[in-house]
Amino acid sequence: MARLTALAGGAALALAMAVLPAALPAMAHDHPSGITDLVTPAVVRVEATAHVDITLLDHIGDLVHVERSYDVPIGAGTGTVVSPEGAIVTLTRTVKSEQDVAVYAANKIFAEHHDVKIPADFERHSLKDDVLDRHLKQCYPPLSSRATCIIDVTTDITVFPNVSPADPKGLKADLVKAGPRPDSPAVLMTSSRVVGSVGLPTAPLADKVPEAQGSPVGVAGFLGRPGADVPYTVEIAHLGRGGGTGETGRPFLDPDKKVDEPVKLGGLADRGMRGAPVIGDKDGHVIGILIGGGKDARMIGVREVTGALTKAGVAPRRGAIDAAFEAALTRYHTKYFTEAAPGFQRVLELYPGNVVAAALLKESLARRGGPEDLGARRAVAPSGGSMPLWPFIVAAGVLFVVAALGAILLWRRGRTPEPEQELPPPVATQPSPPPDEGASQTVVVRRSQPFAVIPQQKQVLTAPDSPPESPVVYCTACGMRLGPAHRFCGYCGHPSET
Repeated sequence: MARLTALAGGAALALAMAVLPAALPAMAHDHPSGITDLVTPAVVRVEATAHVDITLLDHIGDLVHVERSYDVPIGAGTGTVVSPEGAIVTLTRTVKSEQDVAVYAANKIFAEHHDVKIPADFERHSLKDDVLDRHLKQCYPPLSSRATCIIDVTTDITVFPNVSPADPKGLKADLVKAGPRPDSPAVLMTSSRVVGSVGLPTAPLADKVPEAQGSPVGVAGFLGRPGADVPYTVEIAHLGRGGGTGETGRPFLDPDKKVDEPVKLGGLADRGMRGAPVIGDKDGHVIGILIGGGKDARMIGVREVTGALTKAGVAPRRGAIDAAFEAALTRYHTKYFTEAAPGFQRVLELYPGNVVAAALLKESLARRGGPEDLGARRAVAPSGGSMPLWPFIVAAGVLFVVAALGAILLWRRGRTPEPEQELPPPVATQPSPPPDEGASQTVVVRRSQPFAVIPQQKQVLTAPDSPPESPVVYCTACGMRLGPAHRFCGYCGHPSET
């Protein structure tokens, strides 16, 4: 019964699945060309500062300990969140300087304490006064037994997420793994509590870089700390020659040769977009990050990014915020604004301050119920050529009921008892000659030969052709013909009366 009902339900479901596509538009959706919304919520501003504690041991006259603390900016750029826990990919030059901040601190404290003109830079200088010059050089690293300065350097990394209102303090982060070169990917991990309870929004990473020359891409990043007056910047570009990018990067090239894209993107890199994600036009996934600057901006590919994550022991993944946001984004781009609005509201519940979700929610509410809203069209009963949905639902329900009734009838018919079949008549064997009546003793002989099985309730069978007055008696065990006076079967020894 259960199997028949399941088959009937499966048939009804198959019909419903066959007719529903005619009434409902497909929700499966490839993101339209040029989309960057999947990535921009996960774009962050990254700033790194070296905190230097320095003590100058002035023993030119009386021994004096002079203590100072300096915060030295060492890098700034753009990063991309790749896991809800706060794993971020950026460039090594953004969080690690090739210049020695200890030299900067030595120059600054010497100039302040001894009132001499020394530039506050990262160069080693000389003084005309031999004594001061010797003490200055002993203040520079590396530390020795004659050092005149004790220096301790720590690096503070702050991440400013793309939220509104802007977070003035940002999130503290630790450097998990730096690359071997300034333009190698570096991996960070936030160490302070993130907004909300489900982590940060993340960006999806592509499987590979498009090989075709001229493939359109988008570059998203920040030119300063996020705020009302500093929104994220998105620039359109095109990839240059095909092939793998490698560690040297892949150039940009406008196929129409109207814009010098390396120079355009190089200027953006110098202003804060180093490390910005390069977004593929096909599906909106990250295919690389922006490197270089000046007149030569390039892109290192996603393979180098995933390799850096592997070395750092970090697995990129998507989270609950991303699932809710992508579902709402799909409805938005397929012009189902009525359904997209509650989806973006859910995203803001999970991650308050999501700038992109808030902007799309506002637009969805403004366009909800308008002429472009396909969700409103589906909610209103059509008056023209499109067929309403309810006939298909009713038809599927009727089919299910009919199939279920048929299954019940088949089940009841299978349970009807079949008529009892009559037993075949016993097989009569060739009678053997009657035993000698004068024998003084009955001899029981057992043979392993087949015999007809007679039901035990019928002790004596009468041949149909025998006259009533002289019945012929057969043994009920083996079917042997018995004489009127036989008390035991002479063939098998079974009593003739039981």
